[in-house]
Amino acid sequence: MFAAENGLKGDPRLQAISDAIRVVPHFPKQGIMFQDITTLLLDHKAFKDTIDIFVDRYRDMDISVVAGVEARGFMFGPSIALAIGAKFVPLRKPKKLPGEVIAEAYELEYGTDCLEMHVGAVQLGERAIVIDDLVATGGTLSAAIRLLERVGAQVVECACVIGLREVKGQRRLNGKPLYILVEPREIDGCY
Repeated sequence: MFAAENGLKGDPRLQAISDAIRVVPHFPKQGIMFQDITTLLLDHKAFKDTIDIFVDRYRDMDISVVAGVEARGFMFGPSIALAIGAKFVPLRKPKKLPGEVIAEAYELEYGTDCLEMHVGAVQLGERAIVIDDLVATGGTLSAAIRLLERVGAQVVECACVIGLREVKGQRRLNGKPLYILVEPREIDGCY
């Protein structure tokens, strides 16, 4: 669900967030319009608005875990976690965490990847949200959900700054709600 369809219709913050995201044509390959959130991070007001919208949504949901997907989920997750009184749990690519880990593999368009989390970072019954910058196919979010559920967490929702109106992998999220702030901007019919 998009924020504009959930009580924020006409909220000028959403347009400011969208406008702050730079679109890089044909990166990393021809036909892709890369949604660069680094320019959002440079705009302190739009960045704060992004965090505030997520905080307002999750403040009263009894969330104890904010799980951020490497790497751009790390840019939003810690601030949200601090503001709602939750812990931040990084979900990392393989061999980036120094301790004992639990891993979850997932399919990419051309190959596979994996997310890892420290053993003991999340306890049985904790309520979690998963945060990332963008969702397209849902594969990474799906792996994050499976990883958290394997240790007994209750994944309440996934949240992304940017998302396609029709997420191709919505069924991959096993019925978990998906909260998205803005749609990707298009240039010349690509996105």
